[in-house]
Amino acid sequence: MELYIIRHGETIWNKAGKIQGYSDIPLNENGRSLAKTTGKALENVYFDKIFSSPLIRAYETAQLIRGNRNIEIETREELKEIGFGIMEGSLYEEEMCNMESPIYKFFNHPDEYVPPEGGETIEHLCKRAADFLEDKILPLEKSCERVLIVAHGAMNKAMLTYVKKLEKKDFWSGNFQKNCAVTIIEIKDSKMNIQQEGKILA
Repeated sequence: MELYIIRHGETIWNKAGKIQGYSDIPLNENGRSLAKTTGKALENVYFDKIFSSPLIRAYETAQLIRGNRNIEIETREELKEIGFGIMEGSLYEEEMCNMESPIYKFFNHPDEYVPPEGGETIEHLCKRAADFLEDKILPLEKSCERVLIVAHGAMNKAMLTYVKKLEKKDFWSGNFQKNCAVTIIEIKDSKMNIQQEGKILA
């Protein structure tokens, strides 16, 4: 079975450089264009199932990639982005100038990250990702040929952390998945191997 993992298209907060997390921010026009382009590149790829984060930026991306396929998009709470609590809406560049900021720690020293008030730990995010893969995806191996997941930057990294068996300090190893970039994982005998990581389809 092949598992396609795609990050949502660009949002107005992505463009403005704001931290999103649980905040439900829609795609902007460029984000919709990216999703349509990705959908066009994948139009001849058959998906047995499509899963999406319930946040509108991921769900709308999933809809645009699905196109005219007669497949239900199943939204799953487990696929939401990591929550940043009171820091959602803050400017990424400003936070990256402050080495004591939780956002700075999150992206540069994930092993030292302590979430801001109302935020979520990396451990909890990774558990959500691992539970979803183990409980919902791996059991599909015998019945599906190809499955699509549309989610978020940190959530998708958490799924790759599970696949690669990484430690917390290596959470951000490898490429950061850009908007609408596609990662493909082969699942065979319950073993997961990355075939393609973070490729933009044009």
